[in-house]
Amino acid sequence: MRNCTTIALNETVAPMLRQRPTTVWLKTLTTIALLAAAAGIAHAQVPDDAFLPSPVRSVSTVPANGDGNPYGVAFVPNNFLTGSGPLRHGDILVSNFNNSMNQQGTGTTIVRIPASGAAPTVFFQGKSGLGLSTALGTLQYGFVVVGNSPTTDGTSATAGPGSLLVINKWGQLAQIITDPSIQGPWDMALVDHGDQAIAFVTNALNGTVTRLKFSVSSTGLKLENATVIASGYVHRGDPVTLFVAPTGAVYDGKRDVLYVASTGDNAIFAIWNASRRTTEDGLGTVIYQDNVHLHGALGLAAAPNGHLLVTNNDGINPDPKQPSEIVEFTKEGEFVKEIPVDPAQGGSFGLAVNSYDDTAIFAAVDDNTNTLTIWTLNLP
Repeated sequence: MRNCTTIALNETVAPMLRQRPTTVWLKTLTTIALLAAAAGIAHAQVPDDAFLPSPVRSVSTVPANGDGNPYGVAFVPNNFLTGSGPLRHGDILVSNFNNSMNQQGTGTTIVRIPASGAAPTVFFQGKSGLGLSTALGTLQYGFVVVGNSPTTDGTSATAGPGSLLVINKWGQLAQIITDPSIQGPWDMALVDHGDQAIAFVTNALNGTVTRLKFSVSSTGLKLENATVIASGYVHRGDPVTLFVAPTGAVYDGKRDVLYVASTGDNAIFAIWNASRRTTEDGLGTVIYQDNVHLHGALGLAAAPNGHLLVTNNDGINPDPKQPSEIVEFTKEGEFVKEIPVDPAQGGSFGLAVNSYDDTAIFAAVDDNTNTLTIWTLNLP
């Protein structure tokens, strides 16, 4: 685990202003907020209707058992059936992939970061050796779904196919979903339609994308069918990241397109007719491939303006001048902006966005410091 060093904001932001003098002020202020978060700088409170971004919040994701290497990030949406459980609307969940000995594929906890600003707590703690991955999402019936990609010794040589764990709103394991098409669930786009749900799962062991269709009720999930809809992505074991494989997944319901970030291919692909297709689409169509700004494309999220956000693990095409970057780009493949979450490489992994009314909450993990950075932006 790397240690962060202090960032001189005036030295970092000033060149950006000189290079892009026409940049919208809000984007510049967002960059300042993120850089300040990485440096651990506190900000004063501002009114909710202010133009400036709300203060950055940085919280530890390490629970009492010492789990580390935060991977998945998911918000608890407003339609989530909270009831008497500990979760509240707007809370953020973070899954841990490593145990206290820093062995990958052995973390067992999901940490709850309350929207209220209270201290983080453990929402779920499973049996040893689970390896809770970036595949993390919620369903309105009151379930949290998380992928487990386990190892016995923290290396890819002992990695197993894993499963999807269904956890109820009280933080109890309700179901374990397995299928031959689930092969090391590395990330997931979970599409919630109430009584029906779709999980698009990227698989680390074989470089495929699986579509799992479920019927959902208050008693749990029933797997209706499973279809491999894409394949052929670079996948291999790695001593640093455990696997280099397809990771981030975002589903666009209006277009019926699944966007996939493939780390080893260092590119973003589009799989068309993702919810309906009955055959594999191979890799799909490349929509963004940029060796200047992509350095191991990893986690993927949708921004409120219609753009996509991708993190970089710095294990592919590294650039020491662009560490731990989050890159914003259009669905047509045009670069928009990039900002770092850590001054050292290898810190950027899972991320999520939650939008409501005229506000967007953006959360991203820093694997180097075992923290989650949260900042609030006012939408135009």
